[in-house]
Amino acid sequence: MPPFGLFKQKARKMALIVQKYGGTSVGSAERIKNVAKRVAQTRAEGHDVVVVVSAMSGETNRLVALAHEMQEFPDPREMDVVLVTGEQVTIGLLAMALKNIGVDAKSYTGWQVAVQTDNAHTKARIDHIDGDKIHADLKAGKIVIVAGFQGITADGDISTLGRGGSDTSAVALAAALKADECQIYTDVDGVYTTDPRVVPEARRMSTISFEEMLELASLGSKVLQIRSVEFAGKYQVRLRVLSSLQEGGEGTLITFEEDENMEKAVVKGIAFDKNQARINVRGVSDKPGIAYQILGAIADANIEVDMIIQNVGAEGTTDFSFTVPRGDYRQTLDLMNGLKESLGAAEVNGDDTVCKVSIVGVGMRSHSGVAATMFRSLAEEGINIQMISTSEIKVSVLIDEKYMELATRVLHKAFGLEQA
Repeated sequence: MPPFGLFKQKARKMALIVQKYGGTSVGSAERIKNVAKRVAQTRAEGHDVVVVVSAMSGETNRLVALAHEMQEFPDPREMDVVLVTGEQVTIGLLAMALKNIGVDAKSYTGWQVAVQTDNAHTKARIDHIDGDKIHADLKAGKIVIVAGFQGITADGDISTLGRGGSDTSAVALAAALKADECQIYTDVDGVYTTDPRVVPEARRMSTISFEEMLELASLGSKVLQIRSVEFAGKYQVRLRVLSSLQEGGEGTLITFEEDENMEKAVVKGIAFDKNQARINVRGVSDKPGIAYQILGAIADANIEVDMIIQNVGAEGTTDFSFTVPRGDYRQTLDLMNGLKESLGAAEVNGDDTVCKVSIVGVGMRSHSGVAATMFRSLAEEGINIQMISTSEIKVSVLIDEKYMELATRVLHKAFGLEQA
């Protein structure tokens, strides 16, 4: 059974819209009632609506804390059983709120739909979605409310999709239902050139390309979870980010068509990420296979490596540096110290007070000198670059974390991002 090729959407004049509301948007009874009014308005405009919701803000953290009171390392299967209750509360309350204002609605947990996943508890991946029940309810004029973040395994066990899973649920449902648009409602009114809390002059973008959004999400932008963006790209889901806390507004459309205006803007956005740590393995033998010896051990420990530098060898030895998530810093350092003798390394050290700042834009493909502008702007502020990583549409630098906000402000100004 092919994933998401689940049923054919019948020709209809109205649009089929999937709306996703995060924890802040449904954080209180009053906010759930406001979401109900917004959803009812979309239905009144003649559209079919499927709503995906998260648990109320703070609820998942509360459940995680309870689980850790029972076990230091909670059993993954039982952890999923506990965690899914958060979204189950929200779908029931939202269905009630809609019924209270005269709108017919029906709630579904992930496994009632059913959202079929693999067996990787607490970080499951969606295999396919059965859309028949939803299709029937929409045909009957109901608003369908689905619990995000959750599904069911082939063995009949409850599963959860991991961090940001409700975004992924919404996009996957939109793909399965062949929805006209997937709208992600958050506590911000779109995607900004950078975090407005760091740069007050940051500007909301009306459109951004899928590639740019994927880069920004992977580089630290918190607006959309990266797996949901990957899903949208794979299944060509039209995705829009909107605010649930204000009326009106077009938000930001993530588009698959690149136009001339996108090419004109050399840099579209700036992302930063404090979740970084640098590991240095110095004086290892400069011979084939040394990179594999180092990175193979890291991969076996299920630790993700981001930036990598291997210096030019001198006198038969070389230095090897790479970055890992900050939470994995100690484990990685211990691992490398354990391999120090077999690698023939002179020294293993690191630094967990670094951060990554990145510029992103499809316009980089057709403009030269972008990296030079970035490096000059940072140099003028006395900010030292420790590592550099590039792709076709991004340049990332590793710097001391104390300069993170300054670097972001300087680069935002250097590339004129405050101007429309």
